[in-house]
Amino acid sequence: MSTGTRYKSKPLNPEEKQDHEKQYVGFATLPNQVHRKSVKKGFDFTLMVAGESGLGKSTLVNSLFLTDLYKDRKLLNAEERINQTVEIVKHTVDIEEKGVKLKLTIVDTPGFGDAVNNTECWKPITDYIDQQFEQYFRDESGLNRKNIQDNRVHCCLYFISPFGHGLRPVDVEFMKALHEKVNIVPLIAKADCLIPSEIRKLKERIREEIDKFGIKVYQFPECDSDEDEEFKQQDRELKESAPFAVIGSNTVVEAKGQRVRGRLYPWGIV
Repeated sequence: MSTGTRYKSKPLNPEEKQDHEKQYVGFATLPNQVHRKSVKKGFDFTLMVAGESGLGKSTLVNSLFLTDLYKDRKLLNAEERINQTVEIVKHTVDIEEKGVKLKLTIVDTPGFGDAVNNTECWKPITDYIDQQFEQYFRDESGLNRKNIQDNRVHCCLYFISPFGHGLRPVDVEFMKALHEKVNIVPLIAKADCLIPSEIRKLKERIREEIDKFGIKVYQFPECDSDEDEEFKQQDRELKESAPFAVIGSNTVVEAKGQRVRGRLYPWGIV
């Protein structure tokens, strides 16, 4: 008859006892798990660009994403522009940077604002946005939600002509028709046509008119209280500079020892 040996467990000190009582669930790793899953799957982003022809929309988009999304674009003559109706044209490209995949869809609106009579020229655009919302809702309500395509418009860059004295009636009506449906970011196009004082005056005028007509444009989120002062200052300057004055370029030039996309003038580089 054999006898078993009984071992007495070592008593836990107070700290070990407290740690032992706190069972490890694993939810602390959830952010990393979600991050890995999202990075592996990639992200969808749909950007709409709107504004009259000749404001550099295509050039700016190419500058932003360092790619040519308009290789097959057909340039219309003056007569064709007059007879052109508003269209919805999509360009999709897959971009990867540091292991993060982005499926970028650019929704272009050729013909907007180019007609003599622009009454409700924004209607095809609002109809398209509504259709994407409805399609996404139907997909989310279905049984198979694994491979849902998110084609909703996430942001609209609206280009404002630098040659006017503020917003035109069509600018006001367009933004009022869309501001409840999509994030609108107003941009002053071709800012190199203006001197700094003219840009400041035009920005002030546009801000006043946006408030006057009750237009809701995209508002940047507030900084966290624990952010450093330098970041907070940059955030304030960014918010104060809206609406942004932009310049696009497909040409690579050298500035301060770096090769960047810009425009070369006799007086300097923009």
